[in-house]
Amino acid sequence: MTNRVFPRRKPDTHKGDYGHIFILAGSLGFSGAAILCANSAMRSGAGLVTLGLPESLCDIAAKRVFLEVMLKPLPQTREKALSLSAYPKISEFAKNADVLALGPGLSRNPQTQKLIRRIISTIPKPMVIDADALNVLAGHLGILKLNPNLKILTPHPGEFSRLAGQSTAYIQKNRETLAKRFACDYNIILVLKGHHTVVASADKVYVNKTGNPGMATAGSGDVLTGIISALLGQGLDGWTAAKSGVYLHGLAGDIAAKEKTQAALIASDIIENIPVAIKKYC
Repeated sequence: MTNRVFPRRKPDTHKGDYGHIFILAGSLGFSGAAILCANSAMRSGAGLVTLGLPESLCDIAAKRVFLEVMLKPLPQTREKALSLSAYPKISEFAKNADVLALGPGLSRNPQTQKLIRRIISTIPKPMVIDADALNVLAGHLGILKLNPNLKILTPHPGEFSRLAGQSTAYIQKNRETLAKRFACDYNIILVLKGHHTVVASADKVYVNKTGNPGMATAGSGDVLTGIISALLGQGLDGWTAAKSGVYLHGLAGDIAAKEKTQAALIASDIIENIPVAIKKYC
């Protein structure tokens, strides 16, 4: 890949020119996924990142998230997951955001599932949909057609199995064909993660060649969600943001593996090497 994804910044620009990413993530026991996603988006060039999470988790997140990330406490369920009652606050705040990132660590709480389905159906912003936000779509795929905004879905094979109603083994044998068909059927961009991640739209397919087995580690997908969201916020079209995000994610992982080894690689190492990957890519 030779495209210049990160153009030279003009002297008179400000943070608003590079996108405000609003991430909805986290639940009791899964604040780390939210933090990784937010830190990744910040490190990938976003001008502003706001992490919306259950209100009781904000103190935990504040100690681990980058200082530059803003926190937005939201109403929660008794199980400390996002509550359906958070929708009005989310809908109002989203008016000031450029991109929504949904999913990392959200849990499968029934109220949270209803909340996410309502957000996907109604809020007119570009969205990157991952993890538990993908799981809420299983059996409800029609909602993808209710809102014409750009949607980038980033499932691993198990998540895509639940969405497509096909076995994981069948999906792995037909990755490009099934990804393109699904993208066409629902007018979305699909990022089917795994060895040689597939990025598909209705008329294009890209097979990524960066990355290594050490990236099969907790939180790696959350980092990818942050990267793609940040690229969208900086003005890239959906296809370029998805394709370039996957490439940069894998490249950062390759750089990290050379220092840490594949066996010792963790998701935070990928974030640390995003700047090096950007230098190499651009």
